[in-house]
Amino acid sequence: MKAKRVISASSSRFAAQLFNIITVVALLISLTALLLGKLLASHKIGFLPFVLSLPPVMLWLGASIFVYAGIAHHPNPRTTHYNKWAGYRFYGVMGSLMVIGPAIYGLLDGWQGLMLVLGTAVVIIVPWAIYDIFKAAREPWADMTIEVAINE
Repeated sequence: MKAKRVISASSSRFAAQLFNIITVVALLISLTALLLGKLLASHKIGFLPFVLSLPPVMLWLGASIFVYAGIAHHPNPRTTHYNKWAGYRFYGVMGSLMVIGPAIYGLLDGWQGLMLVLGTAVVIIVPWAIYDIFKAAREPWADMTIEVAINE
């Protein structure tokens, strides 16, 4: 037996924006933690900026897999389009920084190298993600009716 379910336009829009929203928040929290750690750290605890800045990015890197997979099979093709490109952008930049990050980090010493690596990620990802968030908000979304199989 099949039942009809309605997916609201606002739900589709939010799902399209979700990956980008959390990515921006995680990167900005990480950058803020890095700067705050640098202000609080003395020369004796120089690892503090590093310790404060990496957990938000690492947690989001793990959690993003579940968010991406959850939205990847959304019935609205526009939602999956926004999710796909947000994932390409985030995973592409983070994967590239795994390869070229040590070279960038080696240009400067300590927290400055980390600031350069994290700053590169923020400069590439955040403006583009914010653009996509606003682009999805301006797009005309419509309610969708789908049929769902019901187990009796």
